[in-house]
Amino acid sequence: MAAATTLATLFIASTATAGYAGVEEVTTAPTPVEGTPGHYIVVMKSDPLASYTGDVNGLKATKPAEGEQLETQSDDSQRYVQHLETEQKSLAQEVGVTPDTTYQVVLNGFSAQLSGEQVDKLRASKDVYGVYPDFVRHPDAQTSTDFLGLGDDRKGRGGVWQQTGGVDKAGEGVVVGVIDTGIAPEHPSFAGKKLKKQKKDNNRHKGSQPYTDGSFVYFDKSDGGRFQAAMVEGQEWDRSDYSSKLIGAQYFYSGAEAAEFDFQYDYLSPRDGDGHGSHTASTAAGNFGVEAGIEDVDFGRISGVAPAAKISAYKACYVGPDVTVTTDDICAGSDLIAAIDQAVADGVDVINYSIGGGAATTVLAPEDIAFFNAAAAGVFVATSAGNDGPDPVTADHASPWYTTVAASTVPTWEGTVQFDGFAQAGASVSVPFGESVTGPSVYAGDAAAAGQLAADAALCLPGSLDPAKVAGHIVVCDRGGNARAEKSQVVKDAGGIGVVLVNVPGGADSLDNDFHAVPTVHLSSVHRAAVLAYVQGGVDRPITLVGENTTGVTTPVPQIAGFSSRGPMLADGSDIMKPDIAAPGVAILAATHNAPGEAPTFGILSGTSMASPHIAGLAALYLGERPNAKPAEIKSAMMTTAYDTVNADGTKNTDPFQQGAGQVDARRYFSPGLLYLNDVADWTAYLEGKGLADFPGDPIDGSDLNVASFSIGSLASAQTVTRTVTATEKGTFTASVDLPGVAVTVQPSTLKFDRPGQTATYTVTFDNQSAPVEQWATGSLTWTSKTNTVRSPIAVFPVTADAPAEASGTGVDGSTVVEITPGVDGDLALGLSGLTPFTLLDDPDGRVVGHSGDEASGDENKDVAWIVEVPEGTTLSRFDLDSSDDAGSDLDLTVYRIVSPDDQRYYESWQSASGSADEQVTIAAPTAGTYLVVANVYATSAPMTWDMTYANVQPEGEGAFTATPNPIAAVRGEKTSYELSWTGLEAGTRYLGVVQYGDSAVRTVVTVDAP
Repeated sequence: MAAATTLATLFIASTATAGYAGVEEVTTAPTPVEGTPGHYIVVMKSDPLASYTGDVNGLKATKPAEGEQLETQSDDSQRYVQHLETEQKSLAQEVGVTPDTTYQVVLNGFSAQLSGEQVDKLRASKDVYGVYPDFVRHPDAQTSTDFLGLGDDRKGRGGVWQQTGGVDKAGEGVVVGVIDTGIAPEHPSFAGKKLKKQKKDNNRHKGSQPYTDGSFVYFDKSDGGRFQAAMVEGQEWDRSDYSSKLIGAQYFYSGAEAAEFDFQYDYLSPRDGDGHGSHTASTAAGNFGVEAGIEDVDFGRISGVAPAAKISAYKACYVGPDVTVTTDDICAGSDLIAAIDQAVADGVDVINYSIGGGAATTVLAPEDIAFFNAAAAGVFVATSAGNDGPDPVTADHASPWYTTVAASTVPTWEGTVQFDGFAQAGASVSVPFGESVTGPSVYAGDAAAAGQLAADAALCLPGSLDPAKVAGHIVVCDRGGNARAEKSQVVKDAGGIGVVLVNVPGGADSLDNDFHAVPTVHLSSVHRAAVLAYVQGGVDRPITLVGENTTGVTTPVPQIAGFSSRGPMLADGSDIMKPDIAAPGVAILAATHNAPGEAPTFGILSGTSMASPHIAGLAALYLGERPNAKPAEIKSAMMTTAYDTVNADGTKNTDPFQQGAGQVDARRYFSPGLLYLNDVADWTAYLEGKGLADFPGDPIDGSDLNVASFSIGSLASAQTVTRTVTATEKGTFTASVDLPGVAVTVQPSTLKFDRPGQTATYTVTFDNQSAPVEQWATGSLTWTSKTNTVRSPIAVFPVTADAPAEASGTGVDGSTVVEITPGVDGDLALGLSGLTPFTLLDDPDGRVVGHSGDEASGDENKDVAWIVEVPEGTTLSRFDLDSSDDAGSDLDLTVYRIVSPDDQRYYESWQSASGSADEQVTIAAPTAGTYLVVANVYATSAPMTWDMTYANVQPEGEGAFTATPNPIAAVRGEKTSYELSWTGLEAGTRYLGVVQYGDSAVRTVVTVDAP
């Protein structure tokens, strides 16, 4: 593929695409195992509006200038959008496709139902760089605003709201876009004035009220830009549902429809049928001082984080029949991208994205590419980290251009479980405050109904309990297996009068304020053994449930929730730390959904979904004060002013893979002291350095991206990283580092700033001294002045050795010396595999003897394909595409692992498609099986030949391949060397081998040419 020059091209060039063809010997466009036909997202070559730089004759650049946001409604933008629409229409007509959604703002492309033949044609098109099977995501499901220091619940005084002009000014002039399950327009959290109707005013007036011309809502924002969004109608929704608060609401469903989702349990409109979207929207930007109550319990007043901000809802998620789970809900990827695209097109300033899909596997998923361009347009994006904790490597949303949020606890409603010698507090809103319930106790596992398993009864599953044993009792139920609130209903149905809900060790350990059918207190797993020992140690032993914490011990907060997904982030390496920050996400009281004409409702929900909108709201507050701040500035200000969360025993929690930079501190983030700024050029250099894209400009090591954290995924010897900071105040800052086992040198260690806006660059050198290898060492770096502290989390991964990725030698008999720097002391064993000869894949047409092809080779798309078997035990496979004309040709290479020679659907794929003549794909520890190799003769300028070769390295090989010495007497940090030798190779053959260092993943690939 030719050297790429546009953002869309550069991203997709390194990403495998889905294709389809019938099995006729060897196909050049296999289908993924997931199967086609189906619903796809098609991404085209040209830049979307947000990153277009003006390379089309007659069309000016639309990418926003430094410090500005994207102007989606300008004449230049509209002309370029029309240009993209024309290109999309032409492509769709060419292949006979009817798009159901088109994208122009953050992606250039469309989604559509495609046949296998259409997928094949689109993949082969020179205008297309990615054809992605559609995917499914799910919502990640004292008041938190008071806890954050924003202000008191009655008048909003005594905190950040007051400092920014009061609750009527908090987030003023800013629009928060919420991509979720929709919104409840009647809810008091979203109440506003009726929109004034008038003609569109082409002049802009900061501080004016939103208005409508009957088709669109217009709002002139504090940054000088304009929000403009279409008014839509749908099921139980009309134009009267918009107001001066809720100025935008749209819905997207073509992807869900293509997946044959049953919409009968939801609304085909922006109306929220689930509650999740209303909850996140009201958390981020709901009105101030809304009286909240649930089931006749008065919880006082609640507020959104940015109560003066406007809200625009984008519904892309729909609820299924079971309200207790999210697995039957749907958020189709194509609908989510359509929502992102529309939100940026409308002119939102902030996006909240409380949507997840499990542990991230790449920084360039379709949403990531869309959010890249959203951030390039100046939009701050907050995303949820996921609810798959407490296991490591579970966090979602890996990219550095948005903010990934972990969930933490806040002071919440508690009850107490009391019995002889025991009193422990847990979560409870169902035991009336100040009252108590006392009764005989029984463990549910000892009260199984006839024919029911004790294990099912222990979980209080429906129908599992014996009323004769439960009636009149307080029942101890284990968490898990069914919804928490359902357990209390099962107990009530069996005649029980109360529940002690206990978490089970090894399972989820969050404490949740559910509304239960009988008085219930939810306890941590650490108390389960004591509770069961008491209850099972006798018959009908009494237990008392109290509607408040009577223990005299204050529950430590903020703690990271057990469900909150953790790092490290292994997607595309480990040089970006995630999550970025923590925010309240446990037992958050906010708005939920209601049907038309019904009373508004509130709910107490937990999840990183609830944490993310706190960060989105804080971003809106920041933009209300500093309208032209870029996303990276806001993210840096939050991270460097955060503080440590706590463990269950009240001690500091310094684990960055749980908390990121720590708990967000709304009282400090307006005065961060120093800022770590980054933008599009930094992100592209990072991606190029990772080998994920081919950008103009110089690549950087992933650890050198100018973010407010430090992460090094492989540290064997001293490594130096660079950061540049921008001062927000005058002063002198001095560095200090806490990173046990690792020597850290900061140069210079003092930074002096004479004025705000001044920049300084410093380096940090990390050199492992005693930290264990093959595991993470974590800590922090802090810059301290007389008035401020600026802290960044650190995570480095000391490895067994720093060794060259490649080594080479020549000769039928020969040797080569390899230099390494051990990361350990003592004997370091070298594990050798190979040598294995490369095999030439012959020209399938038999026309180019002794080579794989020439300038005339290939089908109509210039593709040539072969089947290759990779045997069991292969240490490493390499596929080399080598042109005889390095200056005048451009070849591309794609390798697929397919089902079989007769079933050429693929499980996974690898691609090397730079602008150079030669390409290479290397697969470490490949899965044994059948592989499809496809070479593409993209461009040639003269007669030439090319060779496609491969080698599957086995533990045993040819040439008596040895290393001397082996093992190496290693001294950590001191360079040493060893000699590789071989003998008796076949002349005229190229060989491949591998050296592995100890039991680590560090390896050196060895190539030997025997002339």
